Amino acid sequence: MSPAKTSPERARLLLIVAFAVTGIVSFSWMARIPSVMSALHLSTPEFGAVLLVGSIGSVVTVVASGGLLNRFGTVRLFSFGTLINAAGIALMGIGPALASVWLFTAGIIISGIGGALLNVSVNLESTRIEQAMGRTVIPHFHAGFSIGAVIGSLIGAGSSSLGIPVGVQLVAVAAASGGIRLAALWAGLVLPGRLLTERSAGNWLTKLRGELTAWTEPRTIQIALVAFVAAFSEGVANNWLTVSFVQDFAEPEAVAGLALGVFIAAMTVLRIAGSRLIDWIGRSRSLQLSLASSLVGLAIFGLAGSAGWAVVGTALWGLGAALCFPIAVAAASDEPSLAAGRVSVVASMGSIAALVAAPMVGFLAAALGAQHAMLVVLIGLLLSLMVSRTVDPPRACVPLPQEMSHP
Repeated sequence: MSPAKTSPERARLLLIVAFAVTGIVSFSWMARIPSVMSALHLSTPEFGAVLLVGSIGSVVTVVASGGLLNRFGTVRLFSFGTLINAAGIALMGIGPALASVWLFTAGIIISGIGGALLNVSVNLESTRIEQAMGRTVIPHFHAGFSIGAVIGSLIGAGSSSLGIPVGVQLVAVAAASGGIRLAALWAGLVLPGRLLTERSAGNWLTKLRGELTAWTEPRTIQIALVAFVAAFSEGVANNWLTVSFVQDFAEPEAVAGLALGVFIAAMTVLRIAGSRLIDWIGRSRSLQLSLASSLVGLAIFGLAGSAGWAVVGTALWGLGAALCFPIAVAAASDEPSLAAGRVSVVASMGSIAALVAAPMVGFLAAALGAQHAMLVVLIGLLLSLMVSRTVDPPRACVPLPQEMSHP
């Protein structure tokens, strides 16, 4: 049975659902990290090491994901990613229930492989939908992720407050997420017609060599740096905010989960309104304002002496993090005929950053504490400011839909 054919508007709504499911899956377990660490009897650096080992499969998969997409297509890659990710999330719940670090690590590896396949699929599909609709919509998908993340944070915080074991929560989330993603796919998530990767003649190996040239383009690499820092910043907040509020500010896990919800809620608000901001002042200025907000917010959080000030910093940090990755994806898709390889590079760098963020801060936290260790993100934010103008369209390109005036 093949997925239903669909209109761009229907595909947009279904893809927003898919992004939201990813947010729910990710944040429902991140809000329970303190419980996972306790069940597995792991210290902060030990947990960081587990995440680092667990990321190996994800890194390999995400680097190869562009070629896999070229070979198998969006529908099959999304289907594979859904099933693999659901299996991994379930193992991540079973591991703590059995106090098995090995099972939890296997779950991290498997879920990460599935997540990498899903990531490149949905990001490429987001660019196809934006091109088909002729207007700015990419931030809407990431707003969907943020809404899902808020829901996931509330699920995690609520489960903690009700005493629901983390294993029961994650197995239930795995089953529900797999079902919803497959239903969205078969309802028409993927636009009909040829993929951007099918633009050239020749077999898939010939096309793959063409896609890999994107890794040598200076502008693409600079855009990928922006994506890397954006995902790194989000990854640090996602993995360590709850830990910091518990360990550094002595707040209960339920309150820490709500603080993470503040970060995600701030991102959600700006992502919903972000399309108009980009239309009004352009990509590079929007990116610069976002980076400035993140710099100020993270500095307030990292130097805060109370949970109240930490929440203020968290909100500003979340507002700043909202548009950086969507802007990078949009910049990579300026030329539709070359978008597949470039979006793959951006998505790959974003996924790698999200994977290395947790282990890196985990090692630093052993010496500095989680609150101060997160200040390492400031370095990346400054680097992104240095290359922020590269996200504007090249002069040779036709203006992007988001830079055209609306009737």
